[in-house]
Parts: sequence; structure tokens; C-alpha cells
Amino acid sequence: MSEFKKWLIDRFIIERKKFDRSGVYAYTQRVMAYNSNKIEGSTLTPEQTASLFDNGTLPRSDDYYRAKDVEEMNGHFLMFNYMLDTLEEDLSQELIKQFHYELKSGVFEDRANGYAIGDYKQRPNMVGMYKTVLPKNVAEEMEKLLAWYAAQPKNMETLAKFHARYESIHPFQDGNGRTGRMILFRESLKYEEVDPFIILDDDRTVYIEALKEFRENGTVSQLTELLQKEAEIYYKQCEYFM
Repeated sequence: MSEFKKWLIDRFIIERKKFDRSGVYAYTQRVMAYNSNKIEGSTLTPEQTASLFDNGTLPRSDDYYRAKDVEEMNGHFLMFNYMLDTLEEDLSQELIKQFHYELKSGVFEDRANGYAIGDYKQRPNMVGMYKTVLPKNVAEEMEKLLAWYAAQPKNMETLAKFHARYESIHPFQDGNGRTGRMILFRESLKYEEVDPFIILDDDRTVYIEALKEFRENGTVSQLTELLQKEAEIYYKQCEYFM
């Protein structure tokens, strides 16, 4: 493991235990939660996200806050912590389902809609005009994906392929992008050949096009390039805290 990643994981653990909201742990929580939720349409701002993480409150506003946005933001904070707690475990279907549970268990709208929380989808869903794997086939396809991943060298291209295949399966009724990006961050912390990264909402268009490239051509050159760019950005931001 690189010195940077060892330092980063150590800081995450120490700062979380100390409830430190001024270091790289809090920075990463805020940036990842804001961007990953924003990609999915969250209306919360970076400042509102920070306030929610720092003290559990939202600034007074003339606009209404969408309950689902707040619930999913809090769920993302919990999913990140669970990811840290299980960093030594092998990636598995049960672990991924638990990520989904942490993200979604407090979301009233999803429960009211009868969505499976912490389990695979029960209804077919689409990504735009693209069909995804049918519910009856999800467990089998996820097993194949994880077996393939376990046998691959861990580098940025492998992570890109894993993510593109995961999003094509779309195992959950909702929350696929956020669980998928959390898996990416987790795996980027674990393996020597990959630098950690966060996919930014500023790059949403490139990200969506890169996933489209995989669905249409089976290639991940665009996604791999994006992940490498995001890793450089994240490292530069983390340098401030070193």
C-alpha cells in the first residue's frame, strides 16, 4: 500500500473516532456525499451538505428542503462509515447489499414505494433507454461479476470495467450509482495499483457518456481516463491536509 493511502486510511479512522470535522475524513465525507448524490439529482448544496454532516442541521432557507435528499445524504454518510468498518473484508454480494441498506434504510419515499432495502430489486428497471438485468437474474449476474473481478489484476481499467458492468446489471431498485461509486472508492483504497478518487458532478456528462460507451461498445477507455483524472484531483485536495 502506498504511503499516501496508508496515511489516508489512518486519518479516516483517527478523525472519525475523535469526531473531528476539520480534517481529511470530513472533507472526503462531504465531497463524496455531495457529488454522488448530486449526480443523481439531489438539490442540496455543498454548504448544506457540510452543515448536515458537521452538526446534523440545515441552514435556514427560503426554499423547501426535499426530505429524500436529506435522508439520502445522511444515508451516504453512514454508508461511508460502514465501508471503513469493513475495509478488510472481501467484496461480496452481502457486503454490497449492506452498503445499500446503510444508504437507503432511512428513506421514507423508497419504503413507501415498496422498494427492497438492502436487497436486490424486485421490479425491472431501465437506465434511460437501456434495459438492465431482470430481477430473477441479478444474483447470478452479480456472482459472475464478483468472480470475474476477483481473478483480475487490480488496476484502474479493471475498476472501470467492474463499475460499468455493475451499473449495467443495476442490481437495486434505486441507489445503484451511489453504491457503485462507494465500491469504487473502497477498492481504490485497497489496492496498490489504483489511486483513490471521487467522481465529481462537474464531470457528470463525461461519466454518463463513458457508461454509454460501455453499453454500446463494451469498452471503458473513456471511463478509465476519467477515473485517473479524478484521482489526480482528489490527491491534490488531500495534500492540503498532509
